Amino acid sequence: MDFTPSPDQSALTSAIDRIASRFETTPTEFHGFALDGVELERELESGQYFDIAAIPEMGPIAAALVVERLARLPCTAEIALSMLVRPQLDIELPRPFAVIENGRPGRFVATAKTLVLIDGAQVSVAHPSPEDVEAVESLYAYPMGRLAGKLSATPLAAEQAAGVRTWLRIACAAEMAGLMQAAIDATVEHLSVRKQFGRPLGTFQALRHRMAECAVLAGGVRRLALKAAWTGDAGDAALAALHAQESATRLIYDVHQMLGAMGMTLEMSLHLWTYRMKALLSELGGRGAQAEAVADYCFGAGQGSIER
Repeated sequence: MDFTPSPDQSALTSAIDRIASRFETTPTEFHGFALDGVELERELESGQYFDIAAIPEMGPIAAALVVERLARLPCTAEIALSMLVRPQLDIELPRPFAVIENGRPGRFVATAKTLVLIDGAQVSVAHPSPEDVEAVESLYAYPMGRLAGKLSATPLAAEQAAGVRTWLRIACAAEMAGLMQAAIDATVEHLSVRKQFGRPLGTFQALRHRMAECAVLAGGVRRLALKAAWTGDAGDAALAALHAQESATRLIYDVHQMLGAMGMTLEMSLHLWTYRMKALLSELGGRGAQAEAVADYCFGAGQGSIER
């Protein structure tokens, strides 16, 4: 796969970088669990960036690049599902999007205008009213919500449901790639300024080796996510999501350990990325479901006991 961006993709990423530059820092007065990117979402909406996957010159791979880049920001908004899943259903569906799996609380549910409901093998789409959903408190660095009552939902055909699962995995991997890179960047900054025994922590070889391993993991997730967005293949998507969830588990442990007690305080912004990763770890059935999907799609096992 050629990762060289086209002129249109280069122009897009430059525009996204300019937008992102205004949201790079965490407000000094913020000491909470989730930093809501309302202004970022408004900016993307006004520029019609949520529709880029439907533009022939851009396509899903450009959308995945944008999702990965914006996931690095300390604030969060509903971006990945709208940019990568919505075009596969109907680009005219109202956003924000959210997913509810087997009745559990989900990200952005409280403000969603389109819900993807996953209940076992069935995938449905619903459009909640404000009274149908409610916000819930959570340690995850996303605004979380849940259903407040029963909804009238439209079931998807089996083929379309499988396609939705594929693009949900791609969206998960693309977002995870950005979160991993942001966590690495925050940790590197800490290791560069924090001193022990009269020298920066980042000069110690053991820590350098562990950070190098984290960088390799993040790079692998990014490339698999982009490949899956390029091909739209179910097996590629399952591999990308599996590697993302496996790698994030290791990376979260390492970066928090390297920051020591500082990494467990709200004064440090690390949790804005690692706790978003923790929320993504359990999505789509978690690592076990992704591994079984890889077995089925990539190796023809065909014996999956779970919905793919």
